[in-house]
Amino acid sequence: MVKKLVRQMLAAQIVSALTVSVCLMIDSIMIGRFLGVRAVAAYGLANPVLLAIGAIGSILAAGIQVACGKSLGRGSQEETNAGYSSALAAVAAISLAFMAIVLLIREPLADWLGAGKSGKLHEDTSAYMEGFIIGAPGSMAALVLVPFLQMAGQSGLLIAAVLTMTVTDIALDLLNVLVLHWEMFGMGLASSLSYYAAMTVAAVYFLSKKCVFRFSFKRVTLKKIGELFAGGVPAGFNMASNVLLIFVVNKILKASGEHAVAAVAAFSVINTIGNASCCINTGIGGVSLTLAGIFYNEEDRTSLKELIRCLSRSSLLLGGLMGIALCIFAPQLVHLFIPGRLAVTGLRLYALGLIPCCIVNMLKNMYQATGKPIMTELISLFEVAALPICSTLVMTALMGVTGAWLFFVCGETLALALILIYIRAKSGRAPWKDGAYLLLGSEFGVTEENLYETVIHTEQDVLAASEAAERFCVSHGQSSKISNHIMLCIEEMAGNVIAHGFSKDERPHSLYLRILKKPGHWVLRFRDDCHAFDPVSYVPAEGKDALGIRLVLALTSEAAYTYSLNFNNLTLILNAD
Repeated sequence: MVKKLVRQMLAAQIVSALTVSVCLMIDSIMIGRFLGVRAVAAYGLANPVLLAIGAIGSILAAGIQVACGKSLGRGSQEETNAGYSSALAAVAAISLAFMAIVLLIREPLADWLGAGKSGKLHEDTSAYMEGFIIGAPGSMAALVLVPFLQMAGQSGLLIAAVLTMTVTDIALDLLNVLVLHWEMFGMGLASSLSYYAAMTVAAVYFLSKKCVFRFSFKRVTLKKIGELFAGGVPAGFNMASNVLLIFVVNKILKASGEHAVAAVAAFSVINTIGNASCCINTGIGGVSLTLAGIFYNEEDRTSLKELIRCLSRSSLLLGGLMGIALCIFAPQLVHLFIPGRLAVTGLRLYALGLIPCCIVNMLKNMYQATGKPIMTELISLFEVAALPICSTLVMTALMGVTGAWLFFVCGETLALALILIYIRAKSGRAPWKDGAYLLLGSEFGVTEENLYETVIHTEQDVLAASEAAERFCVSHGQSSKISNHIMLCIEEMAGNVIAHGFSKDERPHSLYLRILKKPGHWVLRFRDDCHAFDPVSYVPAEGKDALGIRLVLALTSEAAYTYSLNFNNLTLILNAD
């Protein structure tokens, strides 16, 4: 199941990670090709403001993944809908306020960012911010709606929205440079309008009756908004650290001598291409955050370990392939933006940090999902800001401008080394031995003797699972009454899935069953990949199936259903003797 979920989510997560960087990369290419190196430098100086918009959206998006991972793990659709409603309300209020503030102070802001008080560099920086900030509501909404599309299993629509955004941005950029000649303001405005085009595509689902989320002003609460931001604070640390890094490195390069403008432009290009290539580690981190949150709240240590194994292999494979591609095609990629070899060297050095970056993002997002936000924040601070900035200061002093390009590989490699040293010290074991990297106490979840799990494909499997469950219950001292109740729950619920879910199409399907013996009660978890059906809220009106479902619900002390990640998830709780 874990491998299937990772394969199912990873491609869409990688594509969704491009929602911001694609537009920024297109803008940078068009600016370099049509407006020149000085305009690229202005774009680079405006980057901290653009990233600040992304930081707010990323905080909410990460908070959604954490909060909704908990609610989905507990089987609470109502709580998930509260998160959906509160997230949309927060995006509307914050993005409009952010847009108004930047529009009012863009002139002094350009000076503070290093563009000077006047001149062409100042004018271009201010104009680009003005055009881009108009799209703040769209860009924030793009980031926030991504996890909801993922949870709803709408990966195809997500890809369609990103493609729409990309095509729109290219078309509007060309219209600007070839016809309108609005220069930097037009480039920023093109990105803004492309975000709104992507939101129009996403609205096809969110405004339809098929949407599994329900918006209501009654569900919007300050408490829930606070919970979303609290859950996303580590992601905010990451983005804020990135803003600080770019600001400081820009200042260092601006003071580097007569080629300062060229160095700032090269750094902007390296960051732009690097951010696009980092869709790999962002996607891996997103899968880690979402699935680890669900498995953690299901107390599923086995699935957590399998998740990290799958994502580690993906990190080595995808991070390695992307790094090789950057090294080989660095000259061609850089020349899309600006001429010269300064950025080519920097991009090749950047590529060396992709594999450790993927692993660091996988681990820190897993720690966030498993209730270790402070550890995640510290990793982000060291990985994205402290270690790269210190490396830049030291290596620039030793090697000149070329030394600045080591900021990424040094930051990621040193951060990974520190994490592994901490795991070894905390667990007393090798980091990758027996799940030491999870940093979970022995009290987490249930022991192997209190857990029964199996995969069901046929009616014969249902019978075998119910008989094995009975033996499992009896071995734990349960009466025949409770054992029979658990057998009945498996036979009815799993039997209905086989009869009505598996037969709906010709695709192979699986039903995953887990039984946990907890103090005072039993927990039964069913997860299948068939069409959506909620047996808790929508009991059939008549027939044998209706009778069986009603009987099962009468036997349980609690029943909860959610549909997420293209899976039906049903949790039943029965009191023990």
